[in-house]
Amino acid sequence: MMTNTSQNTIVLASNNAGKLREFHNMFNAKGINIISQKEFHVEDADETGLSFIENAIIKARHACLKTQHPAIADDSGLAVDFLDGAPGIYSARYAGEHGNDKKNNQKLLDALKGQPKENRRAHFICALAFMRHAEDPTPIVCQAHWDGYILEQEQGENGFGYDPLFWLPEQNCTSAQLSKEDKNMMSHRAKALMLLLNAMQEQYNWPISDHSN
Repeated sequence: MMTNTSQNTIVLASNNAGKLREFHNMFNAKGINIISQKEFHVEDADETGLSFIENAIIKARHACLKTQHPAIADDSGLAVDFLDGAPGIYSARYAGEHGNDKKNNQKLLDALKGQPKENRRAHFICALAFMRHAEDPTPIVCQAHWDGYILEQEQGENGFGYDPLFWLPEQNCTSAQLSKEDKNMMSHRAKALMLLLNAMQEQYNWPISDHSN
């Protein structure tokens, strides 16, 4: 187990490289060091919850237990209104193979094939859970969403997951066409993270500085 962690170090309960990059960018601006649970040789928790919030708590508790450090877990995904909220909590394994973005995107396109724009409304959802320790009875949980539409074909090279299909009318582009800086300001994860950072300060006086300037 790593021992060179500081007071401002939190374990990210994820082995997803894309999420880790986004969290690093957001947290570094606040003077908080994020370390992936992978550096502690912690495997992903079994996501047995039936909602984003349940899974976030399960993952945060697992990381706390295995590392003995505070942990933040993210459970996020895409919810399409016409598909009754699918792929939802199964977003990363929608096509059956965990993390296969191409197959997941193709299954989504097939499910919406021939549907007009009004039936392609979708929302990226992010639930974040922060736990001070594995038995923390009062985890901080925040949830936010990012609204858009699903295109009929991919556009953009940035981001990961469903980003190339997620059209943002106000920006006139997909989330995969946004710069890293813009995405980190407006995404579902960015919104949930700001809620979480504010709650961490208010409830636990977690030391947070602003290094964004």
